[in-house]
Amino acid sequence: MFNFDRAFLGNRQSSLISSAKRSVEDRQRDIYDSHCHRVFALAYYMVGNEIHAEETVGTTFVKAFQAAEEPDAKQIDTCLIGELGKRISFSQTLPPVEASTEDSLGDRNVKKPELEDAIRELPPTERLAFLLKDVEGYSVAAISERMSINATDLPGILMNARIRLRSILATITRSSDTNEDSSQPEAA
Repeated sequence: MFNFDRAFLGNRQSSLISSAKRSVEDRQRDIYDSHCHRVFALAYYMVGNEIHAEETVGTTFVKAFQAAEEPDAKQIDTCLIGELGKRISFSQTLPPVEASTEDSLGDRNVKKPELEDAIRELPPTERLAFLLKDVEGYSVAAISERMSINATDLPGILMNARIRLRSILATITRSSDTNEDSSQPEAA
């Protein structure tokens, strides 16, 4: 004879299990959607290539979801920095930079493409620290933890990044000013 309770409960359990799986997948999709733009932007600034940035994003999220069913921003960032470390050497350090009056931008406006180019010229450690602090708004403690840098060293790294960035921007804007001046017809 047919056992209705067993058949009904079996289907109900199956339905509950598939509903739970869909629920986890939906939450994971939400986590991915809420972090993918930020992770891609950081990866792109660090690797400088859209295809490599996409690969980095993919492997970052695979590792993050392997580490935790629902990773938070810190876990995702840790995976991202680990993936970036496979592509970029963070050990490259440049000597501290001295601020120069020649590096003043004065009242010149910096265009977004010039700023993006200047950021890409920073050494990798300075670039990532700058992006995490000044673009993403992370605290010094959060950055030092994510990048495994001593919190007392990070302000110096950030200062070097900002001075170096200002110097690069001053060079870019001076050369673009020179190019604009040479393209202007001379007045008669």
